[in-house]
This record gives sequence, C-alpha cells and structure tokens, in this order.
Amino acid sequence: MTGWTASQLPNLSGKTVLITGGGRGLGLIVARELGRAGARVILGVRETGVALDAVAGMAGEFEVRELDVADLDSVRGFAGAWDGELDVLINNAGVMDIPAARTAQGLDVQTATNYFGPFVLTNLLLPHLADRVVTVTSQLHRTGRLDLGDLDWRARRYSRMGAYEASKLAVVLFSLELQRRLDAAHSPVRSVLAHPGIARTALAAHSRSNIINRLRFLTNDPEQGALPILYAATQDVPGNAYVGPDGFGGLKGRPAPGKPSRAGSDPAVAAGLWRATAALTGVR
Repeated sequence: MTGWTASQLPNLSGKTVLITGGGRGLGLIVARELGRAGARVILGVRETGVALDAVAGMAGEFEVRELDVADLDSVRGFAGAWDGELDVLINNAGVMDIPAARTAQGLDVQTATNYFGPFVLTNLLLPHLADRVVTVTSQLHRTGRLDLGDLDWRARRYSRMGAYEASKLAVVLFSLELQRRLDAAHSPVRSVLAHPGIARTALAAHSRSNIINRLRFLTNDPEQGALPILYAATQDVPGNAYVGPDGFGGLKGRPAPGKPSRAGSDPAVAAGLWRATAALTGVR
C-alpha cells in the first residue's frame, strides 16, 4: 500500500460521488481525480460560482449544488431534494481555528461545519447510500477533549483550536458508532475515516498557530494530502478504517491504514455522543 497514488484509482464509471466543500483545496483535487476516473461527481458547496469555475474544463462529469453544511436548514433541504442512488458520500467541508460565531440555528459555526452538519447530512442520505461514507478528520483529534454536556460551547469558554480538535474527535467517534449501527442493521454500507496529515492548504495556513510555516518540512503538498481521502473512498478498506499518511506521526507520506486515538475508539463515549448529537440536532 505504501507508494499508492491517484494513478491507481479503479475505473469509477457508473458511480456517483458527493463531496462537500469540493470547490477548492483538497476537495477540489479529490473531485478532479474521481472525475478523471469516470465517476459522476456532485459538489455540495456554499459558493456555487467558485466551484463551477474550478471544474470548468476538467475531464469528467461534474454537477454543482448549493450546500452549507453549517446551516442545518440547508443540509435538510439538500438531502430532501436528493433523488436516485449515491455510492460514496465524502464529508470533506471544514473550517479550522476560527473566531466564535453562531449559525442560523444558534449552533457554534466551527462545530456545526465540522461535525453537526456531516452528522445530519449522513443520516439523511443513508437511505440512498450504496457503498460508503468517508469523513475527513485530523490527527489533531488526538488532543481533542469532548464535553457531552456542552458540545455547542455554551457553558465553556470558547477555544478556537479546542473547538477544532473536539470537532475532529467527534467525527472519529461518529464513524465508530455509525459503523456499529450499520453492522447491527446488516447494511453493506461502511463508514471510513481519512485525514491528510498536515497539508499545505488555505484551511491551516490562516491558523494563528502558524503550524504550516513552522513544520513545513513535515507537511504534504495538497496533491499528497488528497491521497488518503481518495484511498478511503475507493479502496477495499474495512468499516471504520482510519486512512492517513504513512510517515512519521502520520503527518506526511503516502496513504495507509492506521489507528485513531484511544479516546476516538471508545464505544461507550461514541454511543453517548450520538445520543447527545441527535438530541441537539433533532435528527434521530
């Protein structure tokens, strides 16, 4: 598996893939490569004009639809309008280290974008899914701390990086519980995690931590950073696989299966998180 590249993608003709936030960054690279391999790629994005310009001239079949994953009304409208089959859902859209803000539903924007939105979208699209859900997380989930009684940062003092780390731990636990539920229902659908290590994209470049400049020698360029997502979306990996770079600390390298943190592997916490999130979002 070491040395895997996008040139090894299988023929994806006849497959439909939805990728959120696919109009720029890693998402656009993933969309480009899936389209090149023959998939019908639907991009769910906030800025449809930007995405349309980005995919213009690319080889493949692309469709752009409006979707703001932080806005649960937008998520519900998008999922309600979905018709037909969906082979792969890639929960890619995300934000990092942003100031405190609230969505139209009063939810923390960073947590809603990275976790609440994907939770709702995945649950609502599950009846259409045929193959897998890929959710993008981060190695920074390893330093995340969850408060199941305050997922939305109302009782605690808001932390820009703390909220990011917690949201990425939440999606790791979400995948664990989702896979348990899929197995219990004897569903062929699988839930898979992917992380890019540290990729030099606009997502992390604006962070106050300045991690890109400080650790540039340990980072992936965007093309490499997209590979774990492509691998997780197309290769024969088991449910709840955790795919990321194979180098030191999982920061850079070629895609390979690894393991999430111990905190991200606790089934009791995962079940409790699911219940708390369902209550907060109204999705059951």
